[in-house]
Amino acid sequence: MATVKIPEILLPKDADMTRWAVNACDQFTSDEKYWGDLKAFVGDKPSTLNLIYPEIYLKDNTQKRIDDINAHMRDYLDSGVFYALEGSFVLVKRSTASGTRTGIVLAIDLEDYSFEKGSRALIRSTEATILERIPPRVQIRKNAPIELPHVMLLYDDKEGEVLKRAVTKGKLYGFELNMGGGYVTGERIINAEEVAAQFSKLCDGDKYGNGQRIMFAVGDGNHSLATAKTCWENLKPTLTKAQAENHPARFALVEAVNIYDSALNFEPIHRLVKTNNGVEFLSGLALAGNGRAYTVTKGKKTPVPFPEDIPQGIRELDDYISRFIKEYGGEVDYIHGEEELSSLSGLGVGIMLPAIKKDDFFRLIVTGGNLPRKTFSMGEGNEKRYYIEAKRII
Repeated sequence: MATVKIPEILLPKDADMTRWAVNACDQFTSDEKYWGDLKAFVGDKPSTLNLIYPEIYLKDNTQKRIDDINAHMRDYLDSGVFYALEGSFVLVKRSTASGTRTGIVLAIDLEDYSFEKGSRALIRSTEATILERIPPRVQIRKNAPIELPHVMLLYDDKEGEVLKRAVTKGKLYGFELNMGGGYVTGERIINAEEVAAQFSKLCDGDKYGNGQRIMFAVGDGNHSLATAKTCWENLKPTLTKAQAENHPARFALVEAVNIYDSALNFEPIHRLVKTNNGVEFLSGLALAGNGRAYTVTKGKKTPVPFPEDIPQGIRELDDYISRFIKEYGGEVDYIHGEEELSSLSGLGVGIMLPAIKKDDFFRLIVTGGNLPRKTFSMGEGNEKRYYIEAKRII
């Protein structure tokens, strides 16, 4: 079966789209004001905010939140909030301060995806998957009738051949995103089969010099896609072979973006160590190298040495943070954006990290396996994928 699947995409019929679409659930995980302001803005209007579980609330009345999400999903399906778009992909153009990023909403076969370290699957995780993060997300997904993607997959297409072949007809949506997310449009791609075939051609030849073939690498939403894979593997033994061939849970809805898109910025994911022992943390921090990072305390930036091999530097830093927390207590959070890190640095010590280069990305994945967890982010927090489209999974 083909790795790229043409799905039945669900879109809202008559919703106020600025209230409908909300940012990825794994953003602003230390910013209660962001999510509180968003909830106040959405009010009682139909919104994907009612269909997702913001991770800032993962420890807050979990089962009730999950039950409410599933109830809203069923209500939206039963009451005609959605209409079905069949036989098509969606061309998404997202305009932010970084420019206009272009992606394609499609489905991928989870049989061709793996988050295991060292995998040679056509679709691969880009960072180490924290297995203990999966069970609570499985709990959220296992009874959900639909999925909404914030997963963004990257593909390596320097000549832009995929987008050259996409033929669009009909604007599906165009609106201002809430909370400073920019502007987004969606158009129907009517030659989905041809576009899917071009994705397959990206795997032709020996591009990376070691015989490995890769179609997509996970850019955003690694743990969400790993959860979809886990749920599928749990379900598969209960199905006949015929049922498993086309079961909707086998296919995950994603947005695919060319890594060379001019508006796709690779941003580092900074570390915030929440601690009352900042002096001890800084005195024990002993990274070396010709690169540069910064520590941030109470908004003040101080340069510190960092390895030029950025993934290795992050491994060393994360190891130190783990040892420090074990000895002194505290916790670590992963922050998108220098401004947010600076504003939160009064909670402890921030470490502002450098970004990896696009040209190195696929080579690092193919030759070195998974990057350390939270190595990079595609853009700032408010540039993450907003939930718009949905797909049935039961």
